Amino acid sequence: MNVRRLMLDVDKAKERPDLVDLARAVEAVPGVEGTNITVTDIDMETVGMEVTVEGTNIDVAALIAAIEEAGAAMHSIDEIVVGERVVERVPRAR
Repeated sequence: MNVRRLMLDVDKAKERPDLVDLARAVEAVPGVEGTNITVTDIDMETVGMEVTVEGTNIDVAALIAAIEEAGAAMHSIDEIVVGERVVERVPRAR
């Protein structure tokens, strides 16, 4: 399956890993061509982040392992895009 994009819910301790180290770990995963890490919330001990990764044939297992080995915790996969092209989400009309 050709995984093209993943949006992940990830938490890390406030002190470690630093965002640059986490980005470096994600970028090294086979298939990853670009990533965006956005801090979504901060509390006394943890930092919540939305990690979006794009590429071709992203190795999902290696991606999760890289995040965890860097010292962060993945909570969920909130979006996955697969196939020959990226299909953007179209919001429903209400």
